[in-house]
Amino acid sequence: MENAKRLSAERALEFVEKGSVVGVGTGSTVRWFIEALGREPGLIKGAVSSSEQSSALLRQRGIEVLDLNAEGPLGLYVDGADECDPQRCLIKGGGAALTREKIIAAASERFVCVLDASKRVAVLGRFPLPVEVIPMARSHVARELLKFGGQPVWRDGVVTDNGNWILDVHGLSITDPVALEARINQIVGVVAVGLFAARPADVVIADGVVVAGSV
Repeated sequence: MENAKRLSAERALEFVEKGSVVGVGTGSTVRWFIEALGREPGLIKGAVSSSEQSSALLRQRGIEVLDLNAEGPLGLYVDGADECDPQRCLIKGGGAALTREKIIAAASERFVCVLDASKRVAVLGRFPLPVEVIPMARSHVARELLKFGGQPVWRDGVVTDNGNWILDVHGLSITDPVALEARINQIVGVVAVGLFAARPADVVIADGVVVAGSV
């Protein structure tokens, strides 16, 4: 599996323009992408990072971490996913970085999703859907999420880089991810939901092969 992740991450280098600023996500596959960038000194001007974890890895490899407010919009964002459906809609947030990931995805012209083939599913929902919430709203949001048919579970002990908490919603079968994303976003106290459907990936690379979207 690690080799499949590495192949996908290295294939994503084909989408990187020399001298550009690249949006970089979070997670095990993205670590391989950061390693690949580090082997190409001078390839990019710098990176906008979705997490403190990725920022540390980028700096370790001599890549400058830049501010989205100063650099956006971006040409390219590279990130992984916990699940991906045939329409390139995603579930993300297993690493608790979903809000910053959504911001960078929204600010990027092209979103390249890198993963291993096991993350590809016909219908989203096998992986619990993460929802970032304001701490004081946790119970309220959980009660509202019950109405969608899933079971929200507090990811106890996890605090996001934004100082918030995560609810993971188990047992969903997400046949209309765009609609569900919009509905969850309307719950007071929700910061972001880990459905990337209104803004899906543009290109999906699985096991090093472009399986969806255009090169």
